Amino acid sequence: MSAGNSTSHIVQSLLANVVIAVGKGVVAAITGSGALLAETLHSAADCGNQVLLLFGVKRAAKKPDPLHPFGYGRSLYFWSFLVALLLFTGGGMFSIYEGIHKIQHPEPVERVELGLGILGFSLLIEGAATISNIREMNRRRGSVPFIKYLRDTKDSDLIVVFGENAAASLGLVLASVALALAAVTGDARWDAIGSLAIGVVLVAVAVFLAVEVQSLLIGEAADPAIESAVREVAAAHPKFDRVLHLITVQQGPGEVMVAMKASFAAGSGFADVSVAINEFEATLRARCPEVRWCFIEPDVPRVAASA
Repeated sequence: MSAGNSTSHIVQSLLANVVIAVGKGVVAAITGSGALLAETLHSAADCGNQVLLLFGVKRAAKKPDPLHPFGYGRSLYFWSFLVALLLFTGGGMFSIYEGIHKIQHPEPVERVELGLGILGFSLLIEGAATISNIREMNRRRGSVPFIKYLRDTKDSDLIVVFGENAAASLGLVLASVALALAAVTGDARWDAIGSLAIGVVLVAVAVFLAVEVQSLLIGEAADPAIESAVREVAAAHPKFDRVLHLITVQQGPGEVMVAMKASFAAGSGFADVSVAINEFEATLRARCPEVRWCFIEPDVPRVAASA
């Protein structure tokens, strides 16, 4: 299943973050914890980010039109990139600012047990969402190593949601440790250090996501399996001589364009080449349904070229 066919992982994370943001916000106001405030803003920003992703998925599903003949698939990459920027600024940089401010002007943390309680509750929800994301990625990646899948996948929405949830889970652990240290030592600067650490985590995740999505936004080659399939289907067809040049482009989730130059068997006429191309396209699409556009430029056969 491609990312464009399901938004369940986004909706699940959105609902979880709405509940968490409200709970954190109330407890942050009661305790005065900077780390909890940073986590509240993080969860609130995640809610907005997931709404943007849902909008991006909807836009990506639009049909091609005269103005956008290759469709709107890449629009999801734009919205995913925007989410990474918002995670960097709205979550990471503000948390770092809040941490520095609280280190310079520490404020006492109250009702620590309440803060730790909401952090533990939030960690259960965020952890469950993260595990759900990992299961979905395991299903999609097959035998591909996990880290390689993160770097190579075209499912930008799933990777962004996973990055947000994983960062949130780690941030909750850091906030819990910081809050506990502030209570045990009586030094509120530990709470501020927790806010600072959360900001660093969010910035790091945001930069990783931005780099990965930026490559897709510019125009990235499709999965190598698509190129292998093209060459194998061409090699198996009796009228194809060889593939001379081949380009694949990921146009969006589950949408690939293939452009190639191929030579055909000696003696092939126009009708033979036309039939061969039509048969090739039908076989390729049956094997790789994500190939939505296929352009083939016939070239002279090697025998004729050397004559």
